[in-house]
Amino acid sequence: MTIILPYAAREPMAGHSKWANIKHRKGAQDKKRSSLFSRITREIIVCARQDPNPETNVTLAAAIERARAANMPKDNIERAIKRGAGNLDGVQYAEVTYEGYGPGGVAILLRALTDNRNRTAAAVRHIFEGHGGSLGGEGSVAWQFDRRGVVEVIPGDADREGLVLVAAEAGAEDFLDEGETLTFYTPSSAVAAVRDALKGQGVTVTRAEIALVPKTTVRVEGKDAERLLKLMDALDEEEDVQEVVANFDIPDEVLVQVEGG
Repeated sequence: MTIILPYAAREPMAGHSKWANIKHRKGAQDKKRSSLFSRITREIIVCARQDPNPETNVTLAAAIERARAANMPKDNIERAIKRGAGNLDGVQYAEVTYEGYGPGGVAILLRALTDNRNRTAAAVRHIFEGHGGSLGGEGSVAWQFDRRGVVEVIPGDADREGLVLVAAEAGAEDFLDEGETLTFYTPSSAVAAVRDALKGQGVTVTRAEIALVPKTTVRVEGKDAERLLKLMDALDEEEDVQEVVANFDIPDEVLVQVEGG
């Protein structure tokens, strides 16, 4: 088992905090319920196609949790699972990945679920080119990301060092302390074990899924930061896009200036 360094000796994982904050900011801004429900429904359908049991399919369990957090009706969730499992007729969605670069040389990788590949490809290309970015070929930026398990908790008054040790015992390899939250990074196979171990400590688990995590980050400031955030916003607002990850690190003071300006 990989041993995590003692809590007091740890340094934050550079860059991950900034991207987590951006994703959180966008999630808070996405108030169009019909669009949000549509995205989550697609995600559940595709996840359930692989395995309709959330007890054994961590990705499906995470999608269901997002649906509940968005107050999606239980019937809608169950219908999406049945459709994915092949028990109901419906639109067939294909998963497509796009890779490219944004302002400042930032690597961007996004995943879309679509029933029309040509429509989605044209929309994504238009967004990249309209915001100072460019689409690349397959594999052009994917090598800059690792697919890892991510488990995020709100520790509250719990002993953080104790939580780190519990997570390590369950298979976590690394962690990031962001103040209000603790984020643990695990092998894909250990997500459920780490999630359950932390739940057993009485803390709230806000995220448990397999996600793409950048290996390194690119610092972006000034006009590039402003253009990059507009590009990320536009990609996030595209209905077919399910997930967007990038390897940028925008300093807090720059992020405040950009958002305020």
